[in-house]
Amino acid sequence: MYKKIISFIVVTILLFVVTIYSMVTGSIEITVGELLKGLFTGTNDNVEIIKDLRLPRIIIAIFAGAALSVSGVLLQSVMRNPLAEPGIIGVSSGAGFVSIIMITFFPTLFFYTPLFSFIGGALAFLLVYMFSWKSGLNPLRMILIGVAINAVFTGLSELLSAQNASSMMSGISVTSSTLTMKTWNDVHVMVLYGSIGLILAFLVFAWCNHLGLKDKTLKNLGFRVNRARFIISIIAVLLASVATAIAGMFTFVGLLIPHIGRTLVGTDHKVLIPFSAIAGALLILTADTLGRTVAAPIEIPASIIMAVIGGPFLIFLLRKSDRIYGN
Repeated sequence: MYKKIISFIVVTILLFVVTIYSMVTGSIEITVGELLKGLFTGTNDNVEIIKDLRLPRIIIAIFAGAALSVSGVLLQSVMRNPLAEPGIIGVSSGAGFVSIIMITFFPTLFFYTPLFSFIGGALAFLLVYMFSWKSGLNPLRMILIGVAINAVFTGLSELLSAQNASSMMSGISVTSSTLTMKTWNDVHVMVLYGSIGLILAFLVFAWCNHLGLKDKTLKNLGFRVNRARFIISIIAVLLASVATAIAGMFTFVGLLIPHIGRTLVGTDHKVLIPFSAIAGALLILTADTLGRTVAAPIEIPASIIMAVIGGPFLIFLLRKSDRIYGN
């Protein structure tokens, strides 16, 4: 119990510290005192610039990290597969592909982009589920099919961006995840849809716990397994799609954080889901902050930093994990 409490406290404090550091560090540097005074009085021009340019990307990074991490927790629960993650199995790339279509052909419908991205993410998830089913779900087959679906949608996204030069920067922002030039309109969309998804995710924590048991046992107890899987999957796809539509495509976030979370706070989703949300927010915000400060004025996309971190972690997890959910 103490380990869980300490883990929550440490991660929350780190998120607060990194948020403040991210706000005061960059091309414009100010002290924490100047930041707080400027936020309340509105008399500091540098603080106003930070409020308009830096604060939106910080908020989006926090919500995107929380959404992707919780999406990973939910997908792993549904598939009983610790390697399931929205970036790996193609959900994020499917959502990103539809985002680019909306940005390119229907820019006036920007506010509804997450809804259309949800359709793309749901289509990718359905394809993975459909092609992976063969007298049951094989965890390894599901990952391999997901990688293939991810490659297809990523290729289509890059092709569409290359075909339309006017939308090139929009397409790049979806696929590279630099989080640059985010506005308060982006924040409003991210916070609205992200909050809905996160609240719904917490409400189904009991179902996630139940899905750790075998289907036969659950059915004997009167639990409607397929309905629970469907609803949890919809919430997971919603979270991943919203994050992809606004922040871009990040891989491995939904893989890293749930695994670390289970090590620190256990497998009870009542605790794991909120912890993963906070830890995921910390991870993406840290990656974005490092990306724009380490090699300044050159900015390294946060997605590249996540790939560098997540790739070796996936190899480690594949080598160390002898147990797959449901086996």
